[in-house]
Amino acid sequence: MSDWTWAAASRRGTAHAQAGERRQDACRVLTAPPGFLIAAACDGAGSAVLGGYGAAITARVMTSRAKDWMSNAGVIPNPAMIELWVAEVRLMIIVAADRRSCSPANFATTLVLAISDGANTITAHIGDGAITARAIDDAALIELSWPSNGEYASTTYFITDTNPRLRIGVAGDLHIDRLALLTDGLEQLALDFVNRTAHPPFFGGLFKTVTAGEISDHNQSLSSRLAAFLDSDSVNARTDDDKTLILAAFG
Repeated sequence: MSDWTWAAASRRGTAHAQAGERRQDACRVLTAPPGFLIAAACDGAGSAVLGGYGAAITARVMTSRAKDWMSNAGVIPNPAMIELWVAEVRLMIIVAADRRSCSPANFATTLVLAISDGANTITAHIGDGAITARAIDDAALIELSWPSNGEYASTTYFITDTNPRLRIGVAGDLHIDRLALLTDGLEQLALDFVNRTAHPPFFGGLFKTVTAGEISDHNQSLSSRLAAFLDSDSVNARTDDDKTLILAAFG
């Protein structure tokens, strides 16, 4: 049986650090038999007082529900099931907001989710951020899900919106051996917006660092190196936002 090897890191942006604010991004990665990877990266809205908490709630609940589903059903969930989990997250945020006597909008966050066994992949996406994969046959980069921005510059959609604009993508029979999820803090480094493609130099180098079969499940050493990369001067010179990146290899 093939397995996933993965690494993940989420670091506070320099703008939040200078303002004395906490990181608003959150991520979580789980695996489930036989050979499923479940990964989520969420970015709390900078304008939302509790956006970081909304991101943490969303990442935790979506990955937990997916793991429970696949541990019992043994298959990728269908879109209707993912819609149900998103509805549950929205309800949990409403309850959390009520306890704090505030609006659910204070918990606003994006959602970037991917579930894959290498042969079948489903994605769920609200707002910006991106999901990129590498085809196993020709090593071509595939944009599984692209950022969705709002009507005005520097705006996007959130899970707490009246219409959260959930986008679900089903990539059945698409065989992949690499997968990456990122929040919008890395978009300018990782994506070519002119051609609407993933940026090969960015992903090519990173995908080489995560090798399937080298370490099963979580590669903690690579995660530490990935965190150092996200905190490096070269990255911070390009973005002052929070940065979250999940890399996975299947084989």
